[in-house]
Amino acid sequence: MTCSRLTVLIAALVASSLAACSKPASNAATTPAVAPAATAPVAPVAQQGTQNADVFRFRIGTLEAVALLDGAIDVANDGKTFGVGRPTADVAALLSTAGLPTDALHLSIQPLLLRDGERTVLFDTGAADATWARAGKLQASLRGARVEPSQVTDILLSHSHPDHVGGLLTREGALAFPNATVRLSSAEWEAMKGNPDAATLVAAIEPKVATFAAGTQVLPGVTAVPVEGHTPGHSAFEIVSGSERLLYLGDTAHHYVVSVQRPEWTVQYDMDAAKAQPARRALLQRAAQDNLRVYAAHFPFPGVGHVKVQGDAFVWVREN
Repeated sequence: MTCSRLTVLIAALVASSLAACSKPASNAATTPAVAPAATAPVAPVAQQGTQNADVFRFRIGTLEAVALLDGAIDVANDGKTFGVGRPTADVAALLSTAGLPTDALHLSIQPLLLRDGERTVLFDTGAADATWARAGKLQASLRGARVEPSQVTDILLSHSHPDHVGGLLTREGALAFPNATVRLSSAEWEAMKGNPDAATLVAAIEPKVATFAAGTQVLPGVTAVPVEGHTPGHSAFEIVSGSERLLYLGDTAHHYVVSVQRPEWTVQYDMDAAKAQPARRALLQRAAQDNLRVYAAHFPFPGVGHVKVQGDAFVWVREN
């Protein structure tokens, strides 16, 4: 699938989600109908760094974390996706200054794995084998981290776009993580249920879904951070262990140059650009002011680093 077709696909999903967000919320999914099965112990995560290029291990306080590469998405610099309404030369100038090709923007896809005692938590599930992405490596990356899909106890979804929920099911339509509770905001779940394109996925995961309210603690040490504008219930997540914190951005920012240095530029993926732009700037501002360690699901792998103030905007500094 071409980049333009990806744009159409996600635009359709966002449109369906917007229509759904006006429906009254249901409390039926607030607790999973099926309790997670007992899981086998997971091998300890090694020290930071790894010989597997698709797996990056690090720590958040006492927590063990792993960046898992699923793949990448290539988006043409054609004025239809990033910097919508602006000359493509403006986007090209930013890319060129950063030493990047100017004809396309390359977005990585990397879910985050977190181990906290008996819990093994996966943040988003990648795009699987979707034809519009060069993806589908999550299961191999997971096993490269010495974790089996059956050992995942919780899946936290930032939102329901296909590059974040694509890995929930196998090619045969079975649950890819059969013992995991699938957690997402109540607003996002209502939008997902109202999207006819997601009907098969909704039916498969509904018995495992547990919703949460925006801004609440989802799991011990993990709090949902509402970020308006991208989808009806889009969430970032703040992970805390002792004095250390990590901010999982979700899709608050897609590209490590354009989204960070020009947060006010329109992104076609955002359902409501008028809300998404100030929300993006506000979260980046908070990350910079508080010197938060940040995990960006679409920045260059492994997506760990900091946001720093640069003039009236920001710059991404990758963690070494």
